[in-house]
Amino acid sequence: MRRWKSALLVTALTCGLVATPVYADPTVDELQKDKAEAQSEVNSLQQELTELVSKISQLEGDLISKGQEITQAEIDLGEAQEQEEEQYDAMKLRIKFMYEEGDASVIETLFSAENFSDLVNKAEYVQNVHSYDRKMLEEYVKIKQQVRDLKTTLETELSNLESLQTEFEAQKDKLDYTIESKKSEISNLDEQLQIAVQKAAEEQRRKEEEERRRREEEERQAAERQGESTPSANRPASNPGSTNNPGTSTNPSSTPSSGGTTSGGSVSKGNTATAQAIVNAAYSQLGVPYVWGGSTPGVGLDCSGLVQYCHSVAGISLPHYSESQYAGGTKVSSPEPGDICWKPGHVGIYIGNGQMIEAQQTGTNIMISPVRAQGFVRYW
Repeated sequence: MRRWKSALLVTALTCGLVATPVYADPTVDELQKDKAEAQSEVNSLQQELTELVSKISQLEGDLISKGQEITQAEIDLGEAQEQEEEQYDAMKLRIKFMYEEGDASVIETLFSAENFSDLVNKAEYVQNVHSYDRKMLEEYVKIKQQVRDLKTTLETELSNLESLQTEFEAQKDKLDYTIESKKSEISNLDEQLQIAVQKAAEEQRRKEEEERRRREEEERQAAERQGESTPSANRPASNPGSTNNPGTSTNPSSTPSSGGTTSGGSVSKGNTATAQAIVNAAYSQLGVPYVWGGSTPGVGLDCSGLVQYCHSVAGISLPHYSESQYAGGTKVSSPEPGDICWKPGHVGIYIGNGQMIEAQQTGTNIMISPVRAQGFVRYW
Protein backbone atom coordinates (compact mmCIF):
# COMPACT_ATOMS: atom_id res chain seq x y z
CA MET A 1 0.00 0.00 0.00
CA ARG A 2 2.84 2.38 0.90
CA ARG A 3 4.47 1.60 -2.48
CA TRP A 4 1.28 2.50 -4.32
CA LYS A 5 1.06 5.86 -2.52
CA SER A 6 4.69 6.66 -3.38
CA ALA A 7 4.08 5.74 -7.00
CA LEU A 8 1.02 7.97 -7.21
CA LEU A 9 2.92 10.88 -5.63
CA VAL A 10 5.78 10.54 -8.09
CA THR A 11 3.32 10.34 -10.98
CA ALA A 12 1.48 13.50 -9.82
CA LEU A 13 4.72 15.44 -9.43
CA THR A 14 5.90 14.29 -12.85
CA CYS A 15 2.65 15.36 -14.50
CA GLY A 16 2.83 18.73 -12.79
CA LEU A 17 6.32 19.27 -14.07
CA VAL A 18 5.33 18.29 -17.58
CA ALA A 19 2.31 20.64 -17.61
CA THR A 20 4.29 23.69 -16.51
CA PRO A 21 5.18 25.78 -19.61
CA VAL A 22 8.71 27.11 -19.91
CA TYR A 23 9.11 30.47 -21.61
CA ALA A 24 12.37 31.64 -23.09
CA ASP A 25 13.67 35.05 -22.11
CA PRO A 26 13.11 37.67 -24.80
CA THR A 27 16.08 38.30 -27.07
CA VAL A 28 17.93 41.59 -27.41
CA ASP A 29 16.36 42.15 -30.84
CA GLU A 30 12.86 41.51 -29.46
CA LEU A 31 13.40 43.90 -26.56
CA GLN A 32 14.81 46.58 -28.87
CA LYS A 33 11.78 46.18 -31.11
CA ASP A 34 9.38 46.47 -28.14
CA LYS A 35 11.22 49.55 -26.89
CA ALA A 36 11.13 51.20 -30.33
CA GLU A 37 7.37 50.58 -30.57
CA ALA A 38 6.78 51.97 -27.06
CA GLN A 39 8.93 55.02 -27.81
CA SER A 40 7.00 55.59 -31.02
CA GLU A 41 3.76 55.55 -29.01
CA VAL A 42 5.22 58.04 -26.52
CA ASN A 43 6.29 60.34 -29.36
CA SER A 44 2.80 60.17 -30.85
CA LEU A 45 1.19 60.84 -27.45
CA GLN A 46 3.56 63.74 -26.83
CA GLN A 47 2.57 65.28 -30.16
CA GLU A 48 -1.10 64.84 -29.24
CA LEU A 49 -0.41 66.43 -25.84
CA THR A 50 1.38 69.37 -27.46
CA GLU A 51 -1.60 70.01 -29.74
CA LEU A 52 -4.00 69.74 -26.78
CA VAL A 53 -1.96 72.20 -24.69
CA SER A 54 -2.07 74.59 -27.65
CA LYS A 55 -5.86 74.25 -27.74
CA ILE A 56 -6.07 74.89 -23.99
CA SER A 57 -3.95 78.04 -24.38
CA GLN A 58 -6.06 79.29 -27.29
CA LEU A 59 -9.23 78.51 -25.34
CA GLU A 60 -7.98 80.60 -22.43
CA GLY A 61 -7.69 83.59 -24.79
CA ASP A 62 -11.23 82.99 -26.03
CA LEU A 63 -12.54 82.81 -22.45
CA ILE A 64 -10.79 86.04 -21.50
CA SER A 65 -12.24 87.82 -24.55
CA LYS A 66 -15.72 86.45 -23.86
CA GLY A 67 -15.52 87.53 -20.22
CA GLN A 68 -14.51 91.04 -21.28
CA GLU A 69 -17.44 91.19 -23.73
CA ILE A 70 -19.83 90.21 -20.92
CA THR A 71 -18.36 92.92 -18.68
CA GLN A 72 -18.88 95.50 -21.46
CA ALA A 73 -22.43 94.25 -22.03
CA GLU A 74 -23.15 94.76 -18.33
CA ILE A 75 -21.85 98.35 -18.61
CA ASP A 76 -23.97 98.99 -21.73
CA LEU A 77 -27.01 97.50 -20.01
CA GLY A 78 -26.54 99.83 -17.06
CA GLU A 79 -26.23 102.85 -19.35
CA ALA A 80 -29.37 101.87 -21.29
CA GLN A 81 -31.22 101.50 -17.99
CA GLU A 82 -30.09 104.96 -16.87
CA GLN A 83 -31.12 106.55 -20.20
CA GLU A 84 -34.52 104.91 -20.00
CA GLU A 85 -35.04 106.22 -16.48
CA GLU A 86 -33.84 109.72 -17.45
CA GLN A 87 -36.25 109.84 -20.40
CA TYR A 88 -39.08 108.59 -18.22
CA ASP A 89 -38.37 111.27 -15.60
CA ALA A 90 -38.27 113.99 -18.30
CA MET A 91 -41.57 112.80 -19.72
CA LYS A 92 -43.17 112.92 -16.26
CA LEU A 93 -41.98 116.50 -15.82
CA ARG A 94 -43.48 117.55 -19.14
CA ILE A 95 -46.76 115.82 -18.36
CA LYS A 96 -46.81 117.48 -14.97
CA PHE A 97 -46.17 120.88 -16.57
CA MET A 98 -48.82 120.39 -19.23
CA TYR A 99 -51.46 118.98 -16.90
CA GLU A 100 -50.55 120.57 -13.57
CA GLU A 101 -53.92 122.34 -13.60
CA GLY A 102 -55.78 119.47 -15.15
CA ASP A 103 -56.89 119.31 -18.73
CA ALA A 104 -57.59 123.05 -18.63
CA SER A 105 -53.99 124.01 -19.37
CA VAL A 106 -54.01 121.96 -22.56
CA ILE A 107 -57.45 123.27 -23.50
CA GLU A 108 -56.39 126.84 -22.76
CA THR A 109 -53.32 126.33 -24.89
CA LEU A 110 -55.51 125.25 -27.78
CA PHE A 111 -58.16 128.00 -27.28
CA SER A 112 -55.50 130.65 -27.04
CA ALA A 113 -54.77 130.13 -30.71
CA GLU A 114 -55.16 133.28 -32.73
CA ASN A 115 -56.40 131.51 -35.83
CA PHE A 116 -57.03 128.04 -37.21
CA SER A 117 -53.47 127.61 -38.40
CA ASP A 118 -52.16 128.50 -34.94
CA LEU A 119 -54.63 126.03 -33.43
CA VAL A 120 -53.40 123.25 -35.69
CA ASN A 121 -49.78 124.06 -34.87
CA LYS A 122 -50.41 124.02 -31.10
CA ALA A 123 -52.40 120.81 -31.29
CA GLU A 124 -49.64 119.26 -33.39
CA TYR A 125 -47.05 120.43 -30.84
CA VAL A 126 -48.89 118.72 -27.97
CA GLN A 127 -49.18 115.54 -30.04
CA ASN A 128 -45.51 115.65 -31.02
CA VAL A 129 -44.44 115.95 -27.40
CA HIS A 130 -46.39 112.81 -26.55
CA SER A 131 -45.13 110.98 -29.65
CA TYR A 132 -41.50 111.93 -28.92
CA ASP A 133 -41.68 110.71 -25.33
CA ARG A 134 -43.33 107.47 -26.38
CA LYS A 135 -40.80 106.90 -29.18
CA MET A 136 -37.78 107.52 -26.95
CA LEU A 137 -39.09 105.28 -24.22
CA GLU A 138 -39.78 102.49 -26.70
CA GLU A 139 -36.29 102.94 -28.19
CA TYR A 140 -34.54 102.73 -24.80
CA VAL A 141 -36.61 99.72 -23.79
CA LYS A 142 -35.65 98.05 -27.08
CA ILE A 143 -31.95 98.83 -26.61
CA LYS A 144 -32.06 97.54 -23.06
CA GLN A 145 -33.66 94.28 -24.21
CA GLN A 146 -31.10 93.87 -27.00
CA VAL A 147 -28.21 94.32 -24.59
CA ARG A 148 -29.84 91.94 -22.12
CA ASP A 149 -30.25 89.33 -24.88
CA LEU A 150 -26.62 89.84 -25.93
CA LYS A 151 -25.44 89.34 -22.36
CA THR A 152 -27.46 86.12 -22.11
CA THR A 153 -25.98 84.87 -25.38
CA LEU A 154 -22.44 85.72 -24.25
CA GLU A 155 -22.97 83.95 -20.93
CA THR A 156 -24.18 80.84 -22.77
CA GLU A 157 -21.13 80.93 -25.03
CA LEU A 158 -18.88 81.37 -21.99
CA SER A 159 -20.51 78.38 -20.32
CA ASN A 160 -19.90 76.28 -23.43
CA LEU A 161 -16.26 77.35 -23.52
CA GLU A 162 -15.86 76.44 -19.85
CA SER A 163 -17.31 72.99 -20.56
CA LEU A 164 -14.83 72.60 -23.40
CA GLN A 165 -12.03 73.65 -21.08
CA THR A 166 -13.08 70.98 -18.56
CA GLU A 167 -13.11 68.40 -21.36
CA PHE A 168 -9.63 69.44 -22.53
CA GLU A 169 -8.29 69.29 -18.97
CA ALA A 170 -9.66 65.74 -18.57
CA GLN A 171 -8.07 64.70 -21.87
CA LYS A 172 -4.77 66.22 -20.79
CA ASP A 173 -4.83 64.36 -17.46
CA LYS A 174 -5.51 61.10 -19.31
CA LEU A 175 -2.66 61.76 -21.76
CA ASP A 176 -0.29 62.65 -18.94
CA TYR A 177 -1.12 59.37 -17.18
CA THR A 178 -0.74 57.31 -20.38
CA ILE A 179 2.59 58.95 -21.23
CA GLU A 180 3.95 58.31 -17.74
CA SER A 181 2.81 54.66 -17.97
CA LYS A 182 4.55 54.29 -21.34
CA LYS A 183 7.71 55.91 -20.01
CA SER A 184 7.66 53.45 -17.10
CA GLU A 185 7.26 50.63 -19.63
CA ILE A 186 10.25 51.93 -21.61
CA SER A 187 12.30 52.16 -18.41
CA ASN A 188 11.42 48.54 -17.62
CA LEU A 189 12.37 47.50 -21.16
CA ASP A 190 15.69 49.33 -20.75
CA GLU A 191 16.43 47.29 -17.64
CA GLN A 192 15.49 44.06 -19.42
CA LEU A 193 17.55 45.11 -22.42
CA GLN A 194 20.58 45.82 -20.25
CA ILE A 195 20.27 42.39 -18.62
CA ALA A 196 19.79 40.72 -22.00
CA VAL A 197 22.84 42.49 -23.47
CA GLN A 198 24.89 41.45 -20.45
CA LYS A 199 23.72 37.84 -20.77
CA ALA A 200 24.48 37.88 -24.50
CA ALA A 201 27.96 39.22 -23.79
CA GLU A 202 28.54 36.55 -21.15
CA GLU A 203 27.31 33.87 -23.53
CA GLN A 204 29.65 35.18 -26.23
CA ARG A 205 32.59 35.12 -23.80
CA ARG A 206 31.67 31.56 -22.77
CA LYS A 207 31.60 30.43 -26.39
CA GLU A 208 34.93 32.12 -27.08
CA GLU A 209 36.43 30.45 -24.00
CA GLU A 210 35.12 27.05 -25.10
CA GLU A 211 36.50 27.65 -28.58
CA ARG A 212 39.88 28.63 -27.11
CA ARG A 213 39.99 25.52 -24.95
CA ARG A 214 38.98 23.34 -27.90
CA ARG A 215 41.81 24.77 -30.00
CA GLU A 216 44.28 24.28 -27.15
CA GLU A 217 43.11 20.70 -26.70
CA GLU A 218 43.54 20.02 -30.42
CA GLU A 219 47.01 21.59 -30.32
CA ARG A 220 47.90 19.51 -27.25
CA GLN A 221 46.70 16.29 -28.87
CA ALA A 222 48.58 17.15 -32.05
CA ALA A 223 51.72 17.81 -30.00
CA GLU A 224 51.32 14.48 -28.20
CA ARG A 225 50.93 12.64 -31.47
CA GLN A 226 54.04 14.36 -32.79
CA GLY A 227 55.88 13.60 -29.55
CA GLU A 228 55.33 9.87 -29.94
CA SER A 229 57.69 9.90 -32.93
CA THR A 230 60.20 12.28 -31.29
CA PRO A 231 62.79 11.13 -28.65
CA SER A 232 61.85 12.35 -25.20
CA ALA A 233 65.22 14.07 -24.78
CA ASN A 234 64.45 16.32 -27.72
CA ARG A 235 60.96 17.31 -26.53
CA PRO A 236 60.57 20.95 -25.57
CA ALA A 237 59.52 21.60 -21.99
CA SER A 238 55.95 22.65 -21.73
CA ASN A 239 55.02 25.81 -19.90
CA PRO A 240 51.30 25.72 -19.18
CA GLY A 241 51.51 28.97 -17.29
CA SER A 242 52.47 30.89 -20.42
CA THR A 243 49.04 30.60 -21.98
CA ASN A 244 47.44 34.00 -22.53
CA ASN A 245 43.75 34.48 -21.81
CA PRO A 246 42.17 36.26 -24.79
CA GLY A 247 38.99 36.76 -22.79
CA THR A 248 40.75 39.27 -20.57
CA SER A 249 40.07 42.89 -21.54
CA THR A 250 40.18 46.31 -20.01
CA ASN A 251 36.95 47.64 -18.54
CA PRO A 252 35.94 50.81 -20.36
CA SER A 253 33.52 51.59 -17.55
CA SER A 254 36.52 52.30 -15.32
CA THR A 255 36.87 55.63 -17.13
CA PRO A 256 34.91 58.21 -15.12
CA SER A 257 32.06 59.70 -17.08
CA SER A 258 31.52 63.41 -17.08
CA GLY A 259 28.17 65.10 -16.94
CA GLY A 260 25.90 67.17 -14.77
CA THR A 261 22.43 68.49 -14.39
CA THR A 262 21.19 71.99 -14.89
CA SER A 263 18.90 73.21 -12.16
CA GLY A 264 16.66 76.21 -12.56
CA GLY A 265 16.82 76.51 -8.78
CA SER A 266 20.37 77.77 -9.13
CA VAL A 267 19.04 81.04 -10.55
CA SER A 268 20.04 83.73 -8.13
CA LYS A 269 17.26 85.49 -6.25
CA GLY A 270 16.44 89.04 -7.14
CA ASN A 271 14.88 91.77 -5.05
CA THR A 272 13.12 90.03 -2.18
CA ALA A 273 11.26 93.26 -1.37
CA THR A 274 9.70 93.05 -4.84
CA ALA A 275 8.77 89.42 -4.23
CA GLN A 276 7.14 90.34 -0.91
CA ALA A 277 5.15 93.09 -2.62
CA ILE A 278 3.84 90.50 -5.12
CA VAL A 279 2.84 88.12 -2.31
CA ASN A 280 1.19 90.91 -0.27
CA ALA A 281 -0.83 91.98 -3.31
CA ALA A 282 -2.00 88.39 -3.80
CA TYR A 283 -3.12 88.17 -0.16
CA SER A 284 -5.04 91.44 -0.57
CA GLN A 285 -7.25 89.83 -3.23
CA LEU A 286 -8.36 86.79 -1.24
CA GLY A 287 -12.14 86.46 -1.48
CA VAL A 288 -12.46 88.53 -4.67
CA PRO A 289 -14.81 86.81 -7.18
CA TYR A 290 -13.44 84.96 -10.19
CA VAL A 291 -14.40 86.78 -13.40
CA TRP A 292 -13.24 85.68 -16.85
CA GLY A 293 -11.21 88.50 -18.36
CA GLY A 294 -11.46 90.37 -15.06
CA SER A 295 -8.71 92.91 -14.43
CA THR A 296 -10.24 95.06 -11.66
CA PRO A 297 -8.73 94.35 -8.23
CA GLY A 298 -11.27 94.06 -5.45
CA VAL A 299 -14.07 93.57 -7.99
CA GLY A 300 -13.26 90.62 -10.24
CA LEU A 301 -10.12 88.86 -11.57
CA ASP A 302 -9.27 85.73 -13.50
CA CYS A 303 -6.03 83.78 -12.96
CA SER A 304 -3.80 85.79 -15.29
CA GLY A 305 -5.54 89.02 -14.24
CA LEU A 306 -4.57 88.29 -10.62
CA VAL A 307 -0.93 87.61 -11.57
CA GLN A 308 -0.88 90.72 -13.75
CA TYR A 309 -2.21 92.88 -10.90
CA CYS A 310 0.16 91.47 -8.25
CA HIS A 311 3.19 92.19 -10.44
CA SER A 312 1.92 95.66 -11.35
CA VAL A 313 1.86 96.52 -7.64
CA ALA A 314 5.57 95.61 -7.58
CA GLY A 315 6.23 97.78 -10.66
CA ILE A 316 6.37 94.90 -13.15
CA SER A 317 4.24 95.04 -16.29
CA LEU A 318 2.84 91.73 -17.55
CA PRO A 319 0.33 90.81 -20.30
CA HIS A 320 -3.12 89.48 -19.39
CA TYR A 321 -2.41 85.95 -20.69
CA SER A 322 -0.91 83.00 -18.80
CA GLU A 323 1.21 81.62 -21.66
CA SER A 324 2.87 85.01 -22.25
CA GLN A 325 3.43 85.44 -18.52
CA TYR A 326 5.18 82.06 -18.35
CA ALA A 327 7.21 82.61 -21.53
CA GLY A 328 8.56 86.03 -20.53
CA GLY A 329 10.16 85.25 -17.16
CA THR A 330 13.10 83.22 -15.85
CA LYS A 331 12.29 79.51 -15.44
CA VAL A 332 13.12 78.07 -12.00
CA SER A 333 12.83 74.54 -10.61
CA SER A 334 12.71 75.48 -6.92
CA PRO A 335 10.06 78.20 -6.46
CA GLU A 336 10.27 81.00 -3.93
CA PRO A 337 7.37 83.17 -2.66
CA GLY A 338 6.53 85.66 -5.39
CA ASP A 339 7.18 83.27 -8.28
CA ILE A 340 4.47 82.34 -10.79
CA CYS A 341 3.07 78.79 -10.71
CA TRP A 342 2.13 77.70 -14.23
CA LYS A 343 0.36 74.89 -15.99
CA PRO A 344 -1.25 75.07 -19.45
CA GLY A 345 -4.04 77.65 -19.30
CA HIS A 346 -3.58 78.57 -15.64
CA VAL A 347 -1.29 80.60 -13.32
CA GLY A 348 -1.08 81.53 -9.64
CA ILE A 349 1.26 83.20 -7.13
CA TYR A 350 3.51 80.94 -5.04
CA ILE A 351 3.46 81.88 -1.32
CA GLY A 352 5.65 79.11 0.12
CA ASN A 353 5.13 75.74 1.87
CA GLY A 354 3.73 74.17 -1.30
CA GLN A 355 0.83 76.64 -1.51
CA MET A 356 -0.26 79.30 -3.96
CA ILE A 357 -2.90 82.01 -4.22
CA GLU A 358 -5.03 81.59 -7.34
CA ALA A 359 -8.19 82.65 -9.08
CA GLN A 360 -9.31 79.11 -9.78
CA GLN A 361 -12.53 79.01 -11.78
CA THR A 362 -15.97 80.52 -12.32
CA GLY A 363 -18.17 80.39 -9.25
CA THR A 364 -15.27 80.60 -6.79
CA ASN A 365 -13.39 83.40 -5.04
CA ILE A 366 -9.62 83.92 -5.04
CA MET A 367 -8.20 81.41 -2.57
CA ILE A 368 -5.14 79.68 -1.11
CA SER A 369 -4.68 76.15 -2.44
CA PRO A 370 -2.00 73.45 -2.86
CA VAL A 371 0.35 74.06 -5.77
CA ARG A 372 -0.78 72.51 -9.06
CA ALA A 373 1.91 73.41 -11.56
CA GLN A 374 4.17 72.05 -14.27
CA GLY A 375 6.57 74.96 -14.18
CA PHE A 376 7.63 78.05 -12.26
CA VAL A 377 8.81 81.43 -13.50
CA ARG A 378 10.30 84.49 -11.80
CA TYR A 379 10.27 88.21 -12.64
CA TRP A 380 11.84 89.67 -9.49
